[in-house]
Amino acid sequence: MKKILFILALVTSIGSFAQNKNAKATLEVDGICNMCKDRIEKGALKTKGVKSAIWNLETKKLSVIFNEEKTSVDTISKKVAAVGHDTKIVKATDEAYASVHPCCRYRDQEVIDEH
Repeated sequence: MKKILFILALVTSIGSFAQNKNAKATLEVDGICNMCKDRIEKGALKTKGVKSAIWNLETKKLSVIFNEEKTSVDTISKKVAAVGHDTKIVKATDEAYASVHPCCRYRDQEVIDEH
């Protein structure tokens, strides 16, 4: 009986340390149009382990489903920033930001006002 309880406790404790293969997260990502949406989603999907990425134009939130064994929220944020979009975790470099289409310059108040 003690052996059975020991094995059951061992299996339970090992299972609690396993990482989630289908983790969900929401990231705040700056953008202002559907071209931004495409770029943000593609940037996230280029991250190994990301299974789904959907950015909402109104809420500025990127919902991702990813394998925690292959990637992390920080890595996804870096990939999105690499295509020119700021997240709350990582700010896009000036070079990456300059690469976005002129109508997508979400840091420029005039562009924002035009949308």
